[in-house]
Amino acid sequence: MFPTIRLLAVFQRKLLKPFERNPVKHLIIIMLPFMYMYISSKSSCSIEENNTNSNIPMANSKIKIKVNSQTFTATLLNNKSVKAFKEMLPLNMQMTELNGNEKYFDLPNSIPTNSYNPHTIKNGDLMLYGSKTFVLFYKTFSTPYSYTKLGSLDDLTGLKSALGSGDIAVTFELE
Repeated sequence: MFPTIRLLAVFQRKLLKPFERNPVKHLIIIMLPFMYMYISSKSSCSIEENNTNSNIPMANSKIKIKVNSQTFTATLLNNKSVKAFKEMLPLNMQMTELNGNEKYFDLPNSIPTNSYNPHTIKNGDLMLYGSKTFVLFYKTFSTPYSYTKLGSLDDLTGLKSALGSGDIAVTFELE
């Protein structure tokens, strides 16, 4: 940060010579580094600072996920996306396989989002990509993409084998 300020100060001195007679231009040039620092500090804010309820489990937040003969439970988070998703339940989804790490389904309606880049997707995460694509992840991996987190499965035992390697029918319902 300090080399940037030093560089801006040198740049200012060289620019000020032609504008010594005009105080308004002088003031604008002096203010440029401060405006740059202010804008830079605002753009580095984390989305999690603005979404205080996103990682808190919701009351009555359990859902059942039925895959063939196996039933899994998941805990949902307390956010507007989850509330809208729960209103759609029960849902029978024909989930599509993608990349050997996820199954996805396009919801019938868009729901509110608060997406962020989690950097790491965890096995069992339930996420929303965009405003309509519901995703169930069954592998942990890093990602450059942004998602809205809805919740995660409570017990991952047998999840990968139950989901298999292709498209599959999955039922989501309130517990």
